[in-house]
Amino acid sequence: MNETVAPLEGEAVTDIVQLRKIGNSVGIILPKEILARFGLAEGDKFTVVRQPDREVKLVPYDDVHARAMAFARRAFKDYAETFRELAK
Repeated sequence: MNETVAPLEGEAVTDIVQLRKIGNSVGIILPKEILARFGLAEGDKFTVVRQPDREVKLVPYDDVHARAMAFARRAFKDYAETFRELAK
């Protein structure tokens, strides 16, 4: 089920895609029109970010950012007590 919903005045075009079983996984099939519109290609990597109200945001994967976030997570874990004290 891939379809495009006609926009109301002043709104952007809304594309509807459906989660589908792909082997032992579930994925989203993006039509070639969406791939072309956003300049995407097979093999592009994204980070999935959970937003409020069950929204999902796909952000292009950035290795430098991913490494920095891993470092920050380790620092917050290793120095959790210190951060708790500083937050007082």
